[in-house]
This record gives sequence, structure tokens and C-alpha cells, in this order.
Amino acid sequence: MQFQQPQNHQNIETGMVPPQLNHGGHEMFDVHEVLAGAINTIDTYTMLSGHVQDPELRDIMQRQKQFMADEYNITLECFKSGQDPSKPTQSYKMKQGNDFTYGMKPSQPKKPMQSTAEINDEFISQCMLNAVKAGATVKTNAALESTNPVVRRVLADSLPNCIEMAYEISLYQNKHGYYQVPQLPKQDMTQMQNSYAPAMVPPQAPGSMMPH
Repeated sequence: MQFQQPQNHQNIETGMVPPQLNHGGHEMFDVHEVLAGAINTIDTYTMLSGHVQDPELRDIMQRQKQFMADEYNITLECFKSGQDPSKPTQSYKMKQGNDFTYGMKPSQPKKPMQSTAEINDEFISQCMLNAVKAGATVKTNAALESTNPVVRRVLADSLPNCIEMAYEISLYQNKHGYYQVPQLPKQDMTQMQNSYAPAMVPPQAPGSMMPH
């Protein structure tokens, strides 16, 4: 008995795939991870919001959560339609300054919590940071595997937002002593900075540019 070919077999051969089906297999799996991870991050923020003590951390959490939910909707929309979403992607803007305090000060060793009564702003901010960093990783993998040009662009546009959010959280942690940043001695830093030289780029000959 001869099996019938899938109805979209001819479409796949000719490249005329409907927009909503314009996704490769690897892309489908990786974007699934992105969307599931986004839900998990938003749920984590929601679950921990009732334990936040510092108004500044609460403000960061609320702003980031709202932005993530909007970005999730944009990603989901273009993933389902294969076309441009109904609204463009946005750029996340943090409120923190850019000044880190460097150096290590004596502090108590870290250890696992014994009960939920130990949940504090340090723990919450670390959960937020871990979630945002994990999102950046899966979005990078998904963007590199995406065959749909709109999904690839939306995921790529999201990466700077993940980096900005992680930076905002780490600055908050550093300001409150939750995250200490060691530095190398000045001599070692200078030696490492001077261990590379600029590349020599020969000038382009007239007419050698490839046509666009």
C-alpha cells in the first residue's frame, strides 16, 4: 500500500511555505523553550513579589515583569503568524546608574535556606538575575536556529533587553552589598589590556566593493 504524501510536500519543495508554517524543526523546539522560559520567569517574579521589602527592588521587579509580558506577547504573535507582530519590539530602559563598587569585604558565607522565612531581598534579586540570564541564553540559541526572519529578528532584538535587565539587577545587588566585584591588580589589568594590538585593515580598492 502506497502512503499519501503530506499535502504541503509540494510547498516545501518549492519553498512556497505559508507564513505560519515558515519555521524549521530546531526553531520550533528552541522557541518553545523561549516561551516556556518567559512564562517561568514572569511566574517567578509574581511568586516572589509578595516577599519584597525594598521599594526600589519592587519597582525594578514590576517594570521588568511588565516589559517581559509585553515581549512575550510579541514573540508569541510572530511565532504563530510567521509575520510581523502588530506592535514593534521595544528597548528596555533601566533607572540604575552605571557605577559599580569594586573590591571584596568580609561577609558571611552563603548556604542553602532552611525555611521560607529566610526569603529576603538578596535572595529575590538573585532569583531574578538567574532567570534573566537563563532567558538570554535560550533566546540566543533560538535566534541562531530560527529560519523565520521575523522570529529571528524579534529574538535578536530581545537580547539587549535581557542584558540590560541583568545589568540593572546586578547594579542593585552591588549597591546593597549582595554582589561584590573583585578586581585584578592595576599592573595585571594594564598588561592584559596592552596584550593586543589593532588589526591592520587594508583600504578597499575602487570598484572592489561587492554590489548590494
